[in-house]
Amino acid sequence: MELLRPLNDAGFGTQTAAYTGTAGSTTGWNAGPQGVLVWSTTDMYVRVGEGVTATSSDTPIPAFTPVPFTVPQGTGGVWRVSALQIGVSGTVYAKPINIR
Repeated sequence: MELLRPLNDAGFGTQTAAYTGTAGSTTGWNAGPQGVLVWSTTDMYVRVGEGVTATSSDTPIPAFTPVPFTVPQGTGGVWRVSALQIGVSGTVYAKPINIR
């Protein structure tokens, strides 16, 4: 069984972003983590990666349901989490993790 291990380094703290009918995005993190644990206050669509913006074609996540995502390995630049409301506005929370 694989376990999720939150990163406690100050450079990989939890970030939040408000979203509405317009996508909201975290400020992002540098390359390094294997994944990110994402949850929200309302149903949302979410996308994870470098320079991404969530759309209604992305992964739907129900409110208050933590879901782990792998972090796509792009150019090694800053990656972020972007969310878009499904029904009403809310806040997305994101915590970088590793898997062991």
